[in-house]
Parts: sequence; structure tokens; C-alpha cells
Amino acid sequence: MPITLCYRSHPYDHDPLLGADVDQLSSRPRGRHAGPAPAARPARTGADPGPAWAAAGELRVPQITAYFWVIKGLSTAMGEATSDWSVHALPPELAVLIGFAGFVVALALQLRMRRYNPWTYWLAVCGVGVFGTMAADVLHVGLHVPYIASSVLYAIILAAVFVSWQRTERTLSIHTVDTTRRELFYWAAVVATFAMGTAVGDLTAVTFKLGYFGSIWLFAGIILIPCIGFRFLRWSPVFSFWFAYVITRPLGASVADWLSKPKIIGGLALGDGPVAGAFTFAIVILVVFLAITRVDVQRPEAAGAGRPHPLPQPHPQPPPAPPGRPAGPSGPAGPPRPAQRRPPVQDWDDYYR
Repeated sequence: MPITLCYRSHPYDHDPLLGADVDQLSSRPRGRHAGPAPAARPARTGADPGPAWAAAGELRVPQITAYFWVIKGLSTAMGEATSDWSVHALPPELAVLIGFAGFVVALALQLRMRRYNPWTYWLAVCGVGVFGTMAADVLHVGLHVPYIASSVLYAIILAAVFVSWQRTERTLSIHTVDTTRRELFYWAAVVATFAMGTAVGDLTAVTFKLGYFGSIWLFAGIILIPCIGFRFLRWSPVFSFWFAYVITRPLGASVADWLSKPKIIGGLALGDGPVAGAFTFAIVILVVFLAITRVDVQRPEAAGAGRPHPLPQPHPQPPPAPPGRPAGPSGPAGPPRPAQRRPPVQDWDDYYR
């Protein structure tokens, strides 16, 4: 007769995440009566991990704090002043080439990181700030493209980046920037915002003749819109973040131009070089503080809130309890145990033992 093996089931034996059902394998006849062994089922791990550049890792951007917005504003002003200083101190072609090379090196260092690092991240932001300003100025100064046309062009590019990012990753949240592909989308959006912000700042100051100081008040009022919408009107956090992020660029550029440009065109005539140096020094001090304290490192709970899971995973369900005894909190308790009877009392001393 066929010989079967007895196996006491375990709560995880029926877990679909662990492969085949152990009860079915253990109760199959053995020996000459046994049939062909069933093919092992691959373990389910959720979504296909895909290529290495789409594999999830640790978050590569900082937590959004007051330090983030302060350094972001300083970097936009520094990029504007550094770009204007370099194209006057050096031949314009050489200055643009150096700015592009610095941007590529800084971005390459950031992409090599597998987690957020304040030094490489803000170095990449500063590199984008300088090169983004140059990209916008080249269209106007070199190709004589009006500011309104360049503003519309960069706005279309930014919209195309957001649409591609959303369709590919199903989210624009920075709490999900944990793959190389998402980080590339993120930096493409950052470059587009810097270029568009530069063009928009010059558009309001020069074309619309608001001046640098008037542009500061204009963009300071506009940046309050996403703050109020998020705080009181329950606007989307992702939309509010990118709204404010885009506006910080023309706001910072207007501040830098107001401080550095000659008085005859509405500035304070402090000079591009001193203004760029002062903003750079402030950025370095704040980045040193962040590198020491790590107060802007995203926590796991903040990261998990914005990342959609590709395939919900079921919780392991214990098998039904055998008859005769209810299941315990950790699964079936097995067959009922015989009741333990106390030996007959021989003496009152034994009773109290």
C-alpha cells in the first residue's frame, strides 16, 4: 500500500508568497507509487524589478524643510550672479563651456550617490543654477530670442518633463525619488525650472518694465499662493511643492539682479562677483550644518507615504483550525490535549502544595 508521510501544518505553509503548498507536497505517495514531481512555482515578489536603473533604493533628495527653501533661494540668486559675472570676466563662449562642464561633473557626482548626500545634492543644484541661467541668456543674448518666447519655450519643456515623468512613474512626489530613472526625471525638471525662471524674471523686469525690485514683490506675492492653497485649501502637496519650486527661481534671480546691477537700471551696484561670493558662502555654511545634523534626511515613513506599491501583497493567512479546539492567535493549535488530572489528595498538606 502507498506510504504517506504525516506532516503537521504550519501557518506559513499555505502562504502564496512562499511558493508551493507544503501540505500537498508532504502527503503525496512516495516510492514506486509516486507520480512525477510537480514543477516548483516561482516565488511572487510583486512587480518585476526591471532594469537596474529602475531598481528602488534609498531616497536621493532631502526632506522639505525651511533649510531646503532657504538654500534653494540662495542657489538661484548665486546662479544668476555667477553666470553674469563669468560671461563678463571671461569670453562668453568659454564661460558657457565651463558652466556646462561644471554642471555635468556635479550631476555625475550626484547620480553616483545611492542615497541623499547634502554636499553632492546641493553642488548639483548650484551647477544647475549657473548653467540654467546661461541656457536662458544664450537664447536672448546670442540668438536674440525675446524673453516672452524663451519663457514660453521653457514652460513647454517643463510641462513635457512633468507629463513624461507622470506617465512613466505615476507620481511626481519627491518622496519617491529612489531610482536612477526617477532621479533623471527630477533633475530634468530642475533644469527646466531654472531656465524658465531666469527667462520669466527678465521678462517682468525688462520687457514688462517692473524693474528688479518690483519683480521681487511680484514673485514674493505669487509664491504665497501655493503656501495658502496647501495650508488652508487642501491643495495637493505635490502640486503645491512644484508651484513654489518654480517661482523660487525668478524670485531669487530678481534679488540677485537687484543687489548686483548698476543703479541706473534699478540695482544697488554691489557687483556680480561680490554678490555671487556672498551667496556661495551662505550656502556652504548651511550645507555644513545639514551634513553635521542630518536634519533634512527623509525618514522611511515620509518616503512610504508618497510611493504607490505596484502590486499589493496579501498578508499570510493561517489555515483553518482543526475540529476540536479553537485556533490561537498565531494559527491552529493542533488536536485537543487530554486534560491533566491531579492525583487524589492524600493529605491536606498535599492539597496546598
